[in-house]
Amino acid sequence: MAALRSDFLNVLQSRGFIHQVSEPEALDALAAKGPVTGYIGFDCTADSLHVGHLLQIMMLRWMQQTGHRPIALMGGGTTRVGDPSGKDESRKILSAQDIENNLAGIRTVFTKFLTFGDGPSGALMINNNDWLGPLNYIDFLRDVGRHFSVNRMLSFDSVKLRLERQHELSFLEFNYMILQAYDFVELHKRTGCVLQMGGSDQWGNIVNGIDLGRRMANAQLFALTSPLLTTSSGAKMGKTAAGAVWLNADRLSAYDYWQFWRNTEDGDVVRFLKLFTMLPLEEIARLGALQGQEINEAKKVLATEATVLVHGREAADEAAETARRTFEEGAIAETLPTLDIGRAELDAGIGVLTLFVKAGFVTSNGEARRQIKGGGLRINDTPVDDEKLVVSASSLTSEGVIKLSLGRKKHMLLRPV
Repeated sequence: MAALRSDFLNVLQSRGFIHQVSEPEALDALAAKGPVTGYIGFDCTADSLHVGHLLQIMMLRWMQQTGHRPIALMGGGTTRVGDPSGKDESRKILSAQDIENNLAGIRTVFTKFLTFGDGPSGALMINNNDWLGPLNYIDFLRDVGRHFSVNRMLSFDSVKLRLERQHELSFLEFNYMILQAYDFVELHKRTGCVLQMGGSDQWGNIVNGIDLGRRMANAQLFALTSPLLTTSSGAKMGKTAAGAVWLNADRLSAYDYWQFWRNTEDGDVVRFLKLFTMLPLEEIARLGALQGQEINEAKKVLATEATVLVHGREAADEAAETARRTFEEGAIAETLPTLDIGRAELDAGIGVLTLFVKAGFVTSNGEARRQIKGGGLRINDTPVDDEKLVVSASSLTSEGVIKLSLGRKKHMLLRPV
């Protein structure tokens, strides 16, 4: 990209958010002139977003931080259809109540990252069911569907890959790209929105919206996509053995969230500091220059600053202190995640395999046995070497808890109630 004039594109480019931009010079000139409105769509398939959505959320945050107006478009309507992009099978259809419940959970995430309001850069949250719900389907097909070529739609990766793998693609899902394009046109009509952002797998869908906007409203619209994110070892960002890394505190504690970032691979630290924290680039460069064991200090800064955005400064600092006490002092930190267990159940004794499954550290007794053989499970910092061990109240420490550990980095306190 040529030299950029707008703060918005400059920030996104320098921090590694940009994969492709349609007409970059025209978008840059527009953003340099005054506030631009842009959006990213989020489906409502769960009651929380996860780390896999964080790159898109940060793009909206930087959009607002540089004086523009971000829209978080909630897919209350399109969630009823399902986006085929990157999927091998149809998504299960959710009820209207499920979608409403999920929307309520997702809204709480965005209030941490964006400031909502009516000003020129006040963020908006809009539900596409507002216009998709009341659609008269026949009229919609006549007015909007006629602008789409089936030949072209069949050439898109999201469709082509499903067909090549001989996985079924329902007619309902096939309509998704038409609805997404229509969202862009509706947002332009209602809010003056001229930019849609998303992951690189959304490029074809976004370009569809640009084309539809030109045909239906003679509007100049823009696309900006971010790179699909994988870790240095090639793993999908945000997926762990334990499942998704949720952004809602009721789904994942601040401590576990902090630990996820603390465990970042060495080769990803600088990139993740740029993408997932608000630290200035000069400070990131200083942290990126650390070598050897000192790289762990950069990881702790990444963990704390990333946790601040989701859980607040106090919870992030508490998580960092809990980790320091647990790992550096070997102390039992009271702020570790806890699992309540009935006192009667503990008095009767509970098998060690069952206990670690209950704690969520392993998914089965077989996995617990394998961890014991490898020395991976510990109780009160003592390795478990007997798979038939029965844990009872006699294992309670002077603090009245039992500390369970998997490896060096995963800990939980068992607390009788």
